[in-house]
Amino acid sequence: MVELLIHYMAPLMFASLVVFLLLGYPVAFSLAANGLIFGILGIELGLFRPEFLQALPERVYGVMTNDTLLAVPFFTFMGLILERSGMAEDLLDTVGQLFGTVRGGLAYAVVFVGALLAATTGVVAASVISMGLISLPIMLRYGYDRRVATGVIAASGTLAQIIPPSLVLIVMADQLGRSVGDMYEGAFIPGLALALLYAAYVFAVAMLFPNAAPGLPKEDIGYREPDGARGVWQLGVLVLFSGLVAYYVMTQTHVRSGADFVVLTMSVGVVVAFLCAVFNRLFGPQRLWITGAALLLFVGAWFLLKRADHANWALLMEALAAGALYAFVAGSIERATGFRIVSAIAEQVTFVMVPPLALIFLVLGTIFIGVATPTEGGAMGAAGALALALMKGRLKWDLVRQATESTAKLSAFVIFILIGARVFSLTFYGVNGHKWVEELLVSLPGGQMGFLLFVNVFVFLLAFFLDFFEIAFIVIPLLGPAAERLGIDLIWFGVILGVNMQTSFMHPPFGFALFYLRSVAPRVAYLDRITGKLTEPVTTGQIYWGAVPFVLIQCLMVVLVILFPGMVMHYKSAGPQVDPSKVKIEIPQIELPPLDLGPPKMQ
Repeated sequence: MVELLIHYMAPLMFASLVVFLLLGYPVAFSLAANGLIFGILGIELGLFRPEFLQALPERVYGVMTNDTLLAVPFFTFMGLILERSGMAEDLLDTVGQLFGTVRGGLAYAVVFVGALLAATTGVVAASVISMGLISLPIMLRYGYDRRVATGVIAASGTLAQIIPPSLVLIVMADQLGRSVGDMYEGAFIPGLALALLYAAYVFAVAMLFPNAAPGLPKEDIGYREPDGARGVWQLGVLVLFSGLVAYYVMTQTHVRSGADFVVLTMSVGVVVAFLCAVFNRLFGPQRLWITGAALLLFVGAWFLLKRADHANWALLMEALAAGALYAFVAGSIERATGFRIVSAIAEQVTFVMVPPLALIFLVLGTIFIGVATPTEGGAMGAAGALALALMKGRLKWDLVRQATESTAKLSAFVIFILIGARVFSLTFYGVNGHKWVEELLVSLPGGQMGFLLFVNVFVFLLAFFLDFFEIAFIVIPLLGPAAERLGIDLIWFGVILGVNMQTSFMHPPFGFALFYLRSVAPRVAYLDRITGKLTEPVTTGQIYWGAVPFVLIQCLMVVLVILFPGMVMHYKSAGPQVDPSKVKIEIPQIELPPLDLGPPKMQ
């Protein structure tokens, strides 16, 4: 009996942990208690000496000194400040107005703003709650199907799981022993692709069931021109011009990898568009000479910087000069003909979009180009969020206090789970549990594909009962060595699991995003404050059924990332590529003086 217990100690540890969790005990304490109980049992059975547990303080201290995990409180604080500063409300209102009478326009706005909030907050709870409070009453007011409305809000909020600066990716990179910057670059394109799949689903629903996702009535569309026109095409021209200038500027740099190029091109485009809107609003056709003077100043600065070989600053001057040129031409045309080239909706979209996009560059751009580490990027993001809240006049002591308290709670939650996981893993590794798991996974039929299939099904099922932190700290350290032994790139593997673990927020009946939305969705009938009509409540069943299509889309995205690894592997193109077979080492020929081997000469 004792020999049987010793032989199967590792699977018994894992099974007992599952029992503890199913009984409802807190995850951190379940992990720690399990590790200590089986550690003492292992000492009694002679598996290891009592000194084995002396490594425990060092492992706990290692958690406290982990620089990578410092990014978690920074990004959490940044997200909470932005969520409470009203940025989401401004974005949803403006983007919703932009789509106007297009069927499904509000749902498109939710997906778009969800992706943008994901790239600035990285916190699922903040995104889901803010969009649920702001957009759900509006969608119900205009007759959206409750399943469509709740599903798209919950799913768009979970984009914060996979679009950098995601907390999941930080933890995943730490557990797999890989760079957070590489994980961010690898996940950037799959995250955007997942947002496009959500938008494609909204398009299909709007085409097949028009009453499920109607457009806004014409009388509710604002930001019109004096002649009543919407001015959307002017926005299109501004975006096209800014994009072309940004693309041209970026082609003059050494940046070529996918995520770097996209983020930095977007950032340059934002500079151009913002300058156009600023000069047009502040000076316009009335003070055109100021715009012209600024244009000449930027051109002169570009010429001097070019001559002085300051390439990066010269490229910035090119972008500024392009923005001033567009504003100057727009002001000249309006002065001569009265026709506005920069419309009201173009100005509004530009001014609302610039702050979050600037924050994205501040955080992701500096990480991608190697100027800052993820921890430093998170610190700059937190400072940038405070600056944006101050600019909006919403930076108050209560806001900072609430954000700090929530950040402390989440950070403590993460650290306690990680400490418990370290206690559990110490004993688990001591009984060679990692070898047992590795041999079990490596021996699966089908090689890499069989391994990926089994692991993704396993994680998908675990997500019904555990959230992503628990899966990351318990399961990922056991899966990583087996994946590496099979020759699987761990960044690619981490992104696949990151997309898969999104389902932990969307699974009925335990999905956290569904609970977040349930907490802000109306439970009883209420009178709409705008129309005065009685609006029926949103039931829990409608929230659950609305989540199902998006869970299937997330599973489809897992399949696409597996089938098209180039979506992730582009991160490798950022580094220098060296072919070892072409490396030549040339040793210069040195002529030595001839040796005199004759007998020594007498002086």
